[in-house]
Amino acid sequence: MFYTGKNLEEALSKVIEKHNVTLDEITYQIIEEKTGFLGLGSKVEIKAYCYKDIIESIKLYLNNYLNHLNINHTIEVTYNDNKYTVLLNSDNNAVLIGKNGQTLVSLTTLCKTHLSTTYKKYINNLFIDVNGYKEDKYIRIQKMAYRIAKEVQRTKIAAKLDPMPNDERKAIHHYLTNLPYIRTISEGEAHKRYLTIVYDENKK
Repeated sequence: MFYTGKNLEEALSKVIEKHNVTLDEITYQIIEEKTGFLGLGSKVEIKAYCYKDIIESIKLYLNNYLNHLNINHTIEVTYNDNKYTVLLNSDNNAVLIGKNGQTLVSLTTLCKTHLSTTYKKYINNLFIDVNGYKEDKYIRIQKMAYRIAKEVQRTKIAAKLDPMPNDERKAIHHYLTNLPYIRTISEGEAHKRYLTIVYDENKK
């Protein structure tokens, strides 16, 4: 994660060459910069990373975590549209998911915290799924929210949903975005945050 060069451009070129990425995909911080005399002895040291570093960090963290629990598993991490997607499968998926998906939520939070601490940057665009559990749940809650939204359209009376994790609230919000006269509001604190589906006569 540390690179040096005679100047910033040279140091960044080493990152680009190592990871085969573009300059726009690099996040860096200058650690030390020496000007030198007439350009001689100039040196720049940077701390830099790209999405490939984060992918490796995710794999390393989750592998260590699951190996510590003696859970045989497979892990696949991809990066698309500025989102890290982790697909896990193991010999005991029920343990990783937990009751109502709470263990999976906690695992995601732990991994986000680890990444944010490692890279000194809040990383929230991480999605972890176990054997398709989350995708199936998204479909269920989106269908549920759609039925409720249609009722709100008819009655013009707002409806409050049960508390749910941030990613599930986002899934419902995006699903209902283009529904006429319907708007979603996230309310509540911490793990008790929930969505309220409201009628908005100005949204067509």
